[in-house]
Amino acid sequence: MLGLFFEMLFGIIALFAVTRFLGKRQLSQLTAFDFIAAVLLGELVGNALFDPDAGILDIAYVVILFGLILYVIELITQKFKGSRYILEGKPSFIIDKGLINYDEMKKNKIDVGELQHMLRNKDVFAVQDVEYAILETNGQLSVLTKAPLQLPTKSDLEIPAADVHVAITIISDGEIIEDNIAELNMTEQWVKAELQRQQYKSITEVFYAEWLEGKGLFILPYTNIKTKEYNKKVKPK
Repeated sequence: MLGLFFEMLFGIIALFAVTRFLGKRQLSQLTAFDFIAAVLLGELVGNALFDPDAGILDIAYVVILFGLILYVIELITQKFKGSRYILEGKPSFIIDKGLINYDEMKKNKIDVGELQHMLRNKDVFAVQDVEYAILETNGQLSVLTKAPLQLPTKSDLEIPAADVHVAITIISDGEIIEDNIAELNMTEQWVKAELQRQQYKSITEVFYAEWLEGKGLFILPYTNIKTKEYNKKVKPK
């Protein structure tokens, strides 16, 4: 049993390493080929785990060999565009210029009820409101509504656009994120001083704190006993 534990642990670590090596991709973005590869790789490792004649080296061989095959296939799809359609498929216009393409629906095994369901997931409740609907290779539907139904942009309203910044986590679960404060050219001393200024005695009192350019430091304590006046937003000097 102990041997099985170590083999399973190694299998998990090896699969994780291969996944990171091949690149990040969300589960919802998996193509048909990605799904088949994931299932097959899991099956191969599973069979190796419960094979009494297979050990860690056998599992490593299976994972590395399969990972190399997938890597070579990824290189082929990147270099030869035509191979992408074979392995990944291509997007299908289910609705084109306001008209439903029944041939594409039939080819992708989609009925009207399923199309309506996917449109509702995109907050569209009438087919007549859609100008284009594209079924992506991962099975998700991309929707472009007709012009009168599209939300106006700031340029449409002639409103000056402001710079956009990403909030950066400074404290998480009572611990300072060292890499993030270094990126912002902050110091741990400044963070502690700012916490004291906002009447927090210790970093351990803070559940979450983030820095947003133009707004400063926003702090959330572990409890809700702090009042709004403590969540002042200031910039470091």
